[in-house]
Amino acid sequence: MATEVSIVRSYSYSYDEVYGSVRRSIELLGGMERFVKKGDKVLLKPNLLSAKSPERAITTHPVVVKAVGNLVRETGGIPFIGDSPAIGNWGYLTRKTGMEEVAKEIGAELVPFSESVRMRNDNDDIFKYIEIAKVVQDADVVINLPKIKTHTQMLLTLSVKNLFGCVVGKRKPQLHMEVGRDREYFARMLVEIYKAIMPSLTIVDGIIGIEGNGPGAGGTLKEIGLIIGGRDCIAIDVIICKILGVKKENLYTTTAAIKMGIGETDMERIKILGEDIEGVRVKGFMTPAIKDVEFGPRFLRRYIKDLFTSRPIEEKERCNLCRLCMEICPPQVIKVIDGKLSFNYDKCIRCYCCIEVCPEGAMGVKETFMSRLTHQRLY
Repeated sequence: MATEVSIVRSYSYSYDEVYGSVRRSIELLGGMERFVKKGDKVLLKPNLLSAKSPERAITTHPVVVKAVGNLVRETGGIPFIGDSPAIGNWGYLTRKTGMEEVAKEIGAELVPFSESVRMRNDNDDIFKYIEIAKVVQDADVVINLPKIKTHTQMLLTLSVKNLFGCVVGKRKPQLHMEVGRDREYFARMLVEIYKAIMPSLTIVDGIIGIEGNGPGAGGTLKEIGLIIGGRDCIAIDVIICKILGVKKENLYTTTAAIKMGIGETDMERIKILGEDIEGVRVKGFMTPAIKDVEFGPRFLRRYIKDLFTSRPIEEKERCNLCRLCMEICPPQVIKVIDGKLSFNYDKCIRCYCCIEVCPEGAMGVKETFMSRLTHQRLY
């Protein structure tokens, strides 16, 4: 049986239009009754990267969450909204992103992920245990609500990457420290988290996304005009890559999934429901500029790293020295010296957490000639 992915147009965030598009997307997949039963506790997992207003497109738009939540209610389920941003106050975050208002409108509880549980993986997995939020494990149904955004380390933040939010709080930068230096290894971890959670349904907010140096304030808005749904996050991400004009092999989580034999990546075995994929292709989508290379003999790695690897830098005219980048930095290599940020690039692991959390878009990327060259050849 073919894996199904639904594609429905939605050009604005007016509630009636989004509700109709989300409902249509789910109906194409068999209706909400296929995923939610009466009395089910249903976790709605949006992308709540940082405390930004919805029009910045950094987080899942609250209207999409509201539409899915109301459809859960209509089916007899009990929705609640949860996530675990790596940094920041939960109350302020939910107010700023519009989640607090949506939760009141649909009668849903807002639940910050705070307590972890260890889930044992299969014996052939690299990570024998995955730590996720207890409330994720306790939910009867998990509905994944990602946002289409670029990501300066992993290329794109899509369905699989969004579930990294199920890792509690500051455990995220610790994992960046442990495995973030090797993106293929990090991608494998993300796929194993997906496999451990396996959401029942994914609805992607692709109405307005982010291109360029996302996923935070460094990216730029991109009108895409789509709601995309399905059960298989790997297949959904493959379809989104096709729509954006990105080779699926360049998305690290997809490559990891292929090696692990998880999900569907063959376009011939993915059944598109709704819009024809060729009719919704996005022209000129800008991928992020990050290239991260670490190879060669150990005594040459520092020089190779400087030659090939981009690095985070401060855009001084935007920086207000809020120090969030210092707080989130896993190896603690950022300091303030003489009123400006200073980086110890020898110890920088190029996880780019600093770019993700910067509220002012004041963290940029400095590319070398070789990193620009390899980026152009890759994309």
